[in-house]
Amino acid sequence: MRIIGGKLKGHALQMANNKNTRPLKDLARESIFNLLTHSKKISLKLENLNILDLYAGTGSFGLECLSRQAKFVYFIESEKLAFKTLEKNIEKLKIKNKTKIFFNNVFNLVKKNILLSKFDIIFCDPPFKDKNIGKLIELIFKNNLLKENGIIILHRNKSIDEKFPNYFSILDERIYGISKIIFGKFLS
Repeated sequence: MRIIGGKLKGHALQMANNKNTRPLKDLARESIFNLLTHSKKISLKLENLNILDLYAGTGSFGLECLSRQAKFVYFIESEKLAFKTLEKNIEKLKIKNKTKIFFNNVFNLVKKNILLSKFDIIFCDPPFKDKNIGKLIELIFKNNLLKENGIIILHRNKSIDEKFPNYFSILDERIYGISKIIFGKFLS
């Protein structure tokens, strides 16, 4: 696993050596960033954006954002080995001053409203077996974590039929192998 674009391009990332962490493949990650910058439906410039990386794993999405000039990334991870690997990746890339990491359950942290920030992009990559994605979207909405023009990116199994609140609008959806990447926003 490596950083695929930006100022840190080519830097190798450590991976958690366990079966609980499923890394976001390079192809899917590259596609996400192409859509973020070139899609007429989405079109975001990563420069100076605040990012929330939920279920961060070893941090490949958030670290890629920082490589592409995002302002700051908050990482949340509850699996111990993945969290330790994320810390090592941040240290190795010398970007600690642009990150805040939480060792916590996503739902607990968001419910407590500890983040005290609004985000331009919220990336959600829960385990494929997790069935609480609709509840997570509701919690993000209720806690007002997404900026007005912000987007939520979900990484899910393509065979799962998700149920989303009616105020969550899907902008785009792409399939990569067994994965599905969903781009959405809240309706005003």
